[in-house]
Amino acid sequence: MSSPIDLHTHSTASDGVLPPASLVARAVERGVRVLALTDHDTTAGLVAARRSAQLKGVVLISGVEVSVTWAGRTFHIVGLGVDAENALLQRGLTKLRSARLQRAQEMARLLERVGLEDAWEGVRRLAQGDVVGRAHYARLLVLRGLVTDPSEAFHRYLSRGRPGYVQAQWVSLDEAVGWVHQAGGFAVLAHPLQYRYPRAFLRRMVAAFATAGGDALEIVTGGSTAEQISTAAAYARRLGLAGSLGSDFHTVDPPWNDLGNIRPLPQGVVPIWERGGLLPHTASVVPAEIDAPN
Repeated sequence: MSSPIDLHTHSTASDGVLPPASLVARAVERGVRVLALTDHDTTAGLVAARRSAQLKGVVLISGVEVSVTWAGRTFHIVGLGVDAENALLQRGLTKLRSARLQRAQEMARLLERVGLEDAWEGVRRLAQGDVVGRAHYARLLVLRGLVTDPSEAFHRYLSRGRPGYVQAQWVSLDEAVGWVHQAGGFAVLAHPLQYRYPRAFLRRMVAAFATAGGDALEIVTGGSTAEQISTAAAYARRLGLAGSLGSDFHTVDPPWNDLGNIRPLPQGVVPIWERGGLLPHTASVVPAEIDAPN
């Protein structure tokens, strides 16, 4: 199912494989007319993406995906409609990129112990921006022939308890939401049902996000099942949160995370783009069927 609106994507400014302009071009090919670029802990790709979007007639939403630690676990907050020049937001993102750098260097040291030679030099050649993440190491492990695909890389080397995993301390939930709001944006809890945390824990975390002033849940993401969408929608309705949707695009493979390859929001959930100010002339760019039932 293809959606004309995609509010969660990544470029080479963080751990995506397409440069920002190429990402916009692929969005056009995929029928996406409203696109948010939400790279991890950086807004560096937005200038190039906006230039391309203006040429191709795409509505570009300025975004970012902020790394958060809550109760010892990692979550992500997508900021939509942010002012990328906001000083508080940029100071916070700089701090997060520094933490990412330290984690990435420690991961290199650990992975070299288990056979990934020259890990740091290799991953720096793959990462085209200032953000180095686990996805880059997954690609390097594939290129070096230690695994067959990124999924195996995470399973064998990069997930919690595996030899290349490094626990990071990101920012608090309150801080992340505060940065997004200070920058004039909406705070969205990214893909809550994809974390695979126990449901009781997840319910507490979603409630904490709402208490911190969060605006929306990302109810639909690439690969979401009907059950996951229903569960996330129930959380949003119960807590008075809006709904968002996005492919979480990083690469053209796997295909279920391709741009626009997402189900519509279910009925009974207020779309985040109806919360005022996110989209220009909403009625002309978002078709009525975008919030049709699954």
